[in-house]
Formats: sequence, structure tokens, C-alpha cells
Amino acid sequence: EGATLVAGGLGRPENLKNADGFYVRPTVFANCKSNMTIMQEEIFGPVMCITPFDTESEALEMANDNPYGLANYVQTRNLQRRRRLGRLLQSGMIDMNDAWGDFGSPFGGVKDSGWGRESGMYGLEEFCIIKAVTGFDELEDDIDEDDIVDDVDDDDDEEETQSIA
Repeated sequence: EGATLVAGGLGRPENLKNADGFYVRPTVFANCKSNMTIMQEEIFGPVMCITPFDTESEALEMANDNPYGLANYVQTRNLQRRRRLGRLLQSGMIDMNDAWGDFGSPFGGVKDSGWGRESGMYGLEEFCIIKAVTGFDELEDDIDEDDIVDDVDDDDDEEETQSIA
């Protein structure tokens, strides 16, 4: 589609030719355009696509112009730009200036990269059931637990019933 192969490509890395398993050479493409397949797919592997841009707005538009949103990486010494891009990039994780999230950071994407999170507090919430219960306030006509009697008939196989004394 017109991208330029800068490094890597097909085949195994030289140092892993005799290793068991599946490996791909780290690959870098330059002169990529937003409409190219490699810019519109979520590639899981050591592949980098390099695209020039002139303005922050243009870079932001290119970064958000695909159906995926797992992670973005930003390199800038400008604090205001980091904060702005952190808000505007459409992804579940944004790493800036080689800073990586710690093990308690949530992991997950947005758009077609999926919903939900793993790790951290948000990852634990995936295993919780959220329940809404109303009417906890004490009312004047509430029944006291001491007034509830359990009627159990040992001779019958009927279910236990509760009645008010």
C-alpha cells in the first residue's frame, strides 16, 4: 500500500533461528498513511509504523482515526501538551516519556480493543457484583426481629415458613 520497510520484515530474528516457538523480526515501516491496513489494524507484535506530522492536531487526528484504542505512547517535554493529549487520546492506556504504569495500574482498551480492565482496583471490580438496595432507613412500622418466629414442622417435608407472632 506504499509504506517503506525500514528494518526487519519476514522471518525469524537471526539469534532465534533455532529456538522453539514463534517469533517475528522487529519491523519498522515509514511513510505510513492513515488509510493503510497497517495503520487501521491492531498488530500484536514488534511492528512500528512511522508517520510524519506537522501539528499536534494532525497527530491527534491520526492517532484516534482507527477502530482500536489499546495504548498510545507520547514523547514530549511540554507538560501542558502531555496533559492535553492524556485527555484527548482515545485509548485505555497512555504512556508518556518512557514512564510505564505500575503493576496496580488498570490494563485495557477502548473501542474495538475491548471494554473492561485487568489489574488494579478496576480489574478486581470485574469480579464484583454491584447491587442496589433501597429502603435501609428505619421506619415506624418496621417489625422487630424478636417478633419473627420460625415455624418448623419436623414431621412434614414442607419448606420452612415465617410468621409474625
